[in-house]
Amino acid sequence: MTQEHYQRFLMAAVMGYPIMHSRSPMLHNYWFKRYGIEGTYVPMLIEPGKLEAALRALHPLGFSGCNLTIPHKQDAMTIVDEVDDVARSIGAISCVVVRPDGSLFGTNNDCYGYIESILEAVPAWKVDAGPVAVIGAGGGARAVVYGLLQKGARELRLVNRNRARAEELARQFGGPIHVVDWNDRTAALEGCAMLVNTTSQGMQGMAALDISLEKLPTSALVSDIVYIPKETALLAAARARGNPTVNGLGMLLHQARPAWGAWFGRDVEVTPELRAMMENSI
Repeated sequence: MTQEHYQRFLMAAVMGYPIMHSRSPMLHNYWFKRYGIEGTYVPMLIEPGKLEAALRALHPLGFSGCNLTIPHKQDAMTIVDEVDDVARSIGAISCVVVRPDGSLFGTNNDCYGYIESILEAVPAWKVDAGPVAVIGAGGGARAVVYGLLQKGARELRLVNRNRARAEELARQFGGPIHVVDWNDRTAALEGCAMLVNTTSQGMQGMAALDISLEKLPTSALVSDIVYIPKETALLAAARARGNPTVNGLGMLLHQARPAWGAWFGRDVEVTPELRAMMENSI
């Protein structure tokens, strides 16, 4: 019998260290159930240094691909067989696709997920409405900045505790990025149309982001890529003064959609039921 005579059980995974906090299995397994597809999505605890062996094992085990989270997104760049322009520009891989011949293709859907989450929450959002202040210069910042630049942002004010790291990001990306000293972070918000926190500050168990919103216009959109808790101290402070806010859950939900297309050739939908289920799990 040929392989085609057997019904295939579809599989994908998320690799990280740690990993059990991830909500990705809940998200992807919802779609398997919703669309009546036989398959599963599993969390894999992969220690640093063991990523290559884990990725190379995906094909013989029958996996269609995987997502990557901390600390593997950068390391995968030198392991996969092909990296697309998006992942190369961001400098990190969030999604690995296993091709039929066993070769591995890497891309990054975080920037897509971020932009889609903003458009879902604020359909009239215009990236060129005014300056955008971005806090942080790590992997999350790289995905957000890439997405904002691709959409046509005219001025990005990049604020990071480590100025050298922010300057390196600005140099690599080019475009209208202005690096701001950490000590000038409050002043940098003056006249901004949007503020984005891309750091882990405000995440459950972490200190809140140390920034005053006094200079930020109350019309400015305030976005945080953190989704646990659902409302960080930054978003609570912004909402209290009348700013529209968007948390990080939509980014997680929407970055998963193109992964399904790449792994399984299926379009999937972020439904109100899915969002409510995810919110209730937090």
